[in-house]
Amino acid sequence: MQDANGKVARLTVDDNEIELPMYEGSEGPMVIDVGKLTSLGYFTYDPGFVSTAACDSEITYIDGNAGVLLHRGYPIEQLAEQSDYLELAYLLLNGELPDATQKAGFVETIKRYTMVHDQLRFLFRGFRRDAHPMAIMCGVVGALSAFYHDSLNIDDAEHRRVTAHRLIAKMPTLAAMSYKYSRGEPFIYPRNDLHHAENFLHMMFATPCEEYRVSPVLARAMDRIFLLHADHEQNASTSTVRLAGSTGANPFACIAAGIAALWGPAHGGANEAVLNMLDLIGDEKNIDKYVKKAKDRNDPFRLMGFGHRVYKNYDPRAKVMQQTCHEVLEELGVEDNPELRMAQRLEKIALEDEFFVEKRLYPNVDFYSGIILKAIGIPVEMFTVIFAIGRTPGWIAHWNEMISGPYRLGRPRQLYHGPTRRDYVPLGERSPA
Repeated sequence: MQDANGKVARLTVDDNEIELPMYEGSEGPMVIDVGKLTSLGYFTYDPGFVSTAACDSEITYIDGNAGVLLHRGYPIEQLAEQSDYLELAYLLLNGELPDATQKAGFVETIKRYTMVHDQLRFLFRGFRRDAHPMAIMCGVVGALSAFYHDSLNIDDAEHRRVTAHRLIAKMPTLAAMSYKYSRGEPFIYPRNDLHHAENFLHMMFATPCEEYRVSPVLARAMDRIFLLHADHEQNASTSTVRLAGSTGANPFACIAAGIAALWGPAHGGANEAVLNMLDLIGDEKNIDKYVKKAKDRNDPFRLMGFGHRVYKNYDPRAKVMQQTCHEVLEELGVEDNPELRMAQRLEKIALEDEFFVEKRLYPNVDFYSGIILKAIGIPVEMFTVIFAIGRTPGWIAHWNEMISGPYRLGRPRQLYHGPTRRDYVPLGERSPA
């Protein structure tokens, strides 16, 4: 954050002019520091924090109008085509891409941390078999702090590094365990001879009864899904991780808080909503009827997977997902999938119909990722868990960035509309309601 060449914003309140400092980042609009208002008896009102920068960061930049997503300056399209998930995780954590030796060392470290403490299997037994996997993930990730006492000093950079590696490595293991538990199947141990996404698919679908071969095409698709969800700036779950971290809470608790925030259907459940929408439409012949319903502002039906809170242009991640979707369906021999046909027809309408073009309701990353996950065999209730696996390095990078420098306890203000001061009335003297 730099001083904007001495620029200030001037705000007039009660005939008094207040000068507020302005700052500029390396990308994006300038910001106005409103901190001085509190000392003068005022504060700003910004529901949802849509116009408030709560921190400064060097990790991810988004230009929603231009459809740009940069991780440490690198465009997501280049990373998706030329990199992989663990290399991106290294970049998010360390600020620079690794050289060959650094990457090999990082990948090896993650492999060595994929096992979880054996006592954790007894924790799973405390959940009902039909418990939602996200409920299980909230519990078991938070419980990791009870098993790994040797890295809980948040002021120690080495402790933070070890915890980051442990979380990235163990999230796929815990996710696969939550799936296996729901099916009554034995847990499958991670294998150090498999790559990160391969390992996850093996733990999900292998059984002790027979050999399971992971398709390279499906493994690449899963790696891309992880990569495309690795970070997305100050979204609800990342902001939750930062807010929890500002209390000094241990990183396992902070990531569990992020998982809880991600669970909300308005955040992490979007790709699940796409599948539910396609099920509701049911057949390609019904699309025109539902498109008409979507255009009617008085109709509660909404097309899911179109438009984005941040992107007012085409979601750059969606382009990669579209290509990956075709690769997966071709590999599985279901390229003529009826859901894909509905999705393609809806995409065509969204890109050409004046109503959707005017409102910039372009397909987003969730539009295709849900179809890919279902084709691979991932049940719908696991979709948000997959999102959580992918987002873990972003959460940890933001938490570490905040903890590594001076930070303040998060404390949003409010605009109070409740009763003014009144005196307590003893129970026997109160009038009937």
